[in-house]
Amino acid sequence: MKKLLFIALVALSSIGAFAQSRTGSTTIQPKIGLNVSSVGDLDWKAGFVFGAEIQHQFTSKMGLAGGLLYSFQGGKSDDSSWNPGYLNIPVTLNYYVAKNFALKAGLQPAFMVSKDDWKGVNTFDLAVPVGMSYEFDRFVVDARYNIGVTKVPKQGDGYTNVLQLTIGYKFNL
Repeated sequence: MKKLLFIALVALSSIGAFAQSRTGSTTIQPKIGLNVSSVGDLDWKAGFVFGAEIQHQFTSKMGLAGGLLYSFQGGKSDDSSWNPGYLNIPVTLNYYVAKNFALKAGLQPAFMVSKDDWKGVNTFDLAVPVGMSYEFDRFVVDARYNIGVTKVPKQGDGYTNVLQLTIGYKFNL
């Protein structure tokens, strides 16, 4: 029994050695999570996000990731809630400041693919995602803040801001 336990512990501890991708490798990472979003003067509202990202590791410190995520964003007020669905396409440069810990920044075009009965809104949104991630045993916990740079309403002000927390799992391609 002790031998079996020892072998299991050695096998499990070696999994972490493969957490950060090797130089020249490409990985895919399905992910799911929660976000909290707001548009203009609307209050923050919770939503879900899911999708996948592909990353190519150029050096031990630098990787480039691109993704396709479906995100429920919007905002709410005292008497109403706006719940559009967006197809986000984040492209981020990932800089590993320590083993398995990355800082991220990039651009994220997004397309509104479903919306409530709100009229007079742009269906294209551009954001600057900034964040960080930590990798452990191929699991990746990612926290991002997407700063909206395009106006959502066609008239007036109002930018989408989204705080996202996701968990994913990396597979080598």
